[in-house]
Amino acid sequence: MNVINKTIDLGDGRTITVETGKLAKQADGAVTVRMGNTVLLATVCGAKDAAPGTDFMPLQVDYKEKFSAFGRFPGGFTRREGKASDYEVLTSRLVDRVLRPLFPDDYHAEVFVNIILFSADREDIPDALAGLAASAALAVSDIPFNGPISEVRVARTGGRFVINPTFSQLENADIDIMVGATADNIMMVEGEMSEVQESDMLEAIKVAHEAIKDHCRVQLELAEECGKTVKRAYNHEDNDENLRAAVREACYDKVYAVAVSGSGKQERTEAFEAIKEEFKAHYSEEELGEKSALIDRYYHDVEKEAMRRAILDEGKRLDGRKTAEIRPIWIETDYLPGPHGAAVFTRGETQSLTTVTLGTKNDEKIIDDVLTHGKERFLLHYNFPPFSTGEARPQRAVGRREIGHGNLAHRALKRMMPEQYPYVVRIISDILESNGSSSMATVCAGTLALMDAGIPIRKPVSGIAMGLISENKGTNYAILSDILGDEDHLGDMDFKVTGTKDGITATQMDIKVDGLSYEILENALAQAKEGRLHILGKITEAMPQPRPELKPHAPRIETFTVGKEFIGAIIGPGGKIIQGIQEKTGATISIEEIDNKGVIEVSGSNKDSIDAAIKAIKIIVAVPEVGEVYEGKISSVMPYGAFVEFMPGKDGLLHISEIDWRRLDTVEESGLREGDPVTVKLVDVDPKTGKFKLSRRALLPKPEGHKEQERPQRPPRQNNGGGGGHSHNRDGGRRGGNN
Repeated sequence: MNVINKTIDLGDGRTITVETGKLAKQADGAVTVRMGNTVLLATVCGAKDAAPGTDFMPLQVDYKEKFSAFGRFPGGFTRREGKASDYEVLTSRLVDRVLRPLFPDDYHAEVFVNIILFSADREDIPDALAGLAASAALAVSDIPFNGPISEVRVARTGGRFVINPTFSQLENADIDIMVGATADNIMMVEGEMSEVQESDMLEAIKVAHEAIKDHCRVQLELAEECGKTVKRAYNHEDNDENLRAAVREACYDKVYAVAVSGSGKQERTEAFEAIKEEFKAHYSEEELGEKSALIDRYYHDVEKEAMRRAILDEGKRLDGRKTAEIRPIWIETDYLPGPHGAAVFTRGETQSLTTVTLGTKNDEKIIDDVLTHGKERFLLHYNFPPFSTGEARPQRAVGRREIGHGNLAHRALKRMMPEQYPYVVRIISDILESNGSSSMATVCAGTLALMDAGIPIRKPVSGIAMGLISENKGTNYAILSDILGDEDHLGDMDFKVTGTKDGITATQMDIKVDGLSYEILENALAQAKEGRLHILGKITEAMPQPRPELKPHAPRIETFTVGKEFIGAIIGPGGKIIQGIQEKTGATISIEEIDNKGVIEVSGSNKDSIDAAIKAIKIIVAVPEVGEVYEGKISSVMPYGAFVEFMPGKDGLLHISEIDWRRLDTVEESGLREGDPVTVKLVDVDPKTGKFKLSRRALLPKPEGHKEQERPQRPPRQNNGGGGGHSHNRDGGRRGGNN
């Protein structure tokens, strides 16, 4: 067994170990990556040949976490790992986005990358190691790959940048981004920030890149020691250079004319398609059977070249805009009567209809991942139906792209939510039209819908997607604001930036070319800020501030705390008390212990039901006060008086002498019976026993000329013992327990 180990020093006493040759040796490449108690296994397997007709890179990256990695059982009926969680999907996407552009353009064999978390603790965050593990597995395989790459998380906490921070270090970070890169070029950035400046974000990327360079160096050494520097031979494309030249000769000028015409998406798409079909018309059906796929490929290259040349040479974009120009924006808030907040945000040919729903504690999302447990009170879901791009196909389950786009918008908005907000908030963005950056439309529409719902967000947030067309390793380039779908597809960069007027809140960047300098990134950030503030102005013009009140049909919530010792009394045996209050008032009540206090949330459709529930709870938790008047019920009648439950769970003695101003020989003379309601005043609390003394007489008018009559003394009662239950003495004390 030829086991090879390499160590990466993080410089703060922590190390990362990369090992190959011990596990999963039948895979084309396999490595384990370990940092502390966190251990990942990454494997890669590639088909020898491409499937016929494949003209793209069929890469599949799957990141999976085993619950046993943290000594846990999975939830659910089967008690085994099921479909990928959102966290696993997002981690898979982070790795995929860096690997995919670095496979050779003409390599079309299926490649499967599997990354499995086998051991973990609550210190190190495993997703920061997934990119390194995947790239190292490719490095020790013979699969063609223009790497290596690596990914690191960089956080700024306490004013200091930390590479691959721990969970605890991340809690107070104002920058949290994942950066993927080769030794020479940044490939991917994604993360969230607390309104930081562009220069701070750029500095974080530079710090991350320096760490990645060491990761790449170690992988090259590993590949050399494994003898995998020479990759497998392949031939996945059969090209016809004469046909390529014929397509360009016949179509380029026509395509270029459409590219600079400034036409709309549908008109432009139909014009491009007509040019291609016109060229294909010169061939017979038999010839097209052999050449159609090649013509499609070469024509795509012509479209790409024409679009790029139009921008670089004439500064003309496909829709006729200037490079920094934002498409027209129209906004409508309070668009739907049913949701608690709603807004339509349309920018050019991209449109989001976004709604906000307010819920109670019972609506919290339960998170039960391997390392993350808890509840989420702010949810954002993004939907991208096929009709938004005019496609005639069915809508299936939520895909990885929708999860990723929704996560970006969620990150952009979540730090602007008010602290200790009592409601659970769900945003739903339905994309009704799409031609460029629907995730950024979601951010803008989400801000508007939150304000329309009357949620006092800290500041409005806007987002913009930037593009890049470059040549000669970035010596000639154009930065594009508010990119179209075609500019994203045919361009060199997709760079999304969200933020308030005071700084950046989230970002996502994918770069498809080598040699992107920090100067270009800095210029792109500056142009993005200009565009972002322009869009923010449109948002605040449409809705300057959140509505002062919730919509009339939105649920109302009141939150307050009680002593921990009262939780059981409020819930009651088997939930009897709390369920009874909910049934009687129509309100919904939740209670939990936080920081040794009982936190109670009462919600309802109207104020009366909430007030009634709160009153019932406060009666339970109230401390009896001498001098206060209470509505009670007689729980038992004795010869010397009656016991009255004047508060839930609290009985006091209404002595026979305190029932009325006139002298009574028996309680029955007053007309009071067990179960009768009675209004009483708390007149005393015995400091030693804590027993309550009540009076009804104190609430009645004193008869004119009334004189107190002395009662004859009775001899002390003999204690004969025996008998079940409580016995009572003359002064009302119950033997056997305190009241």
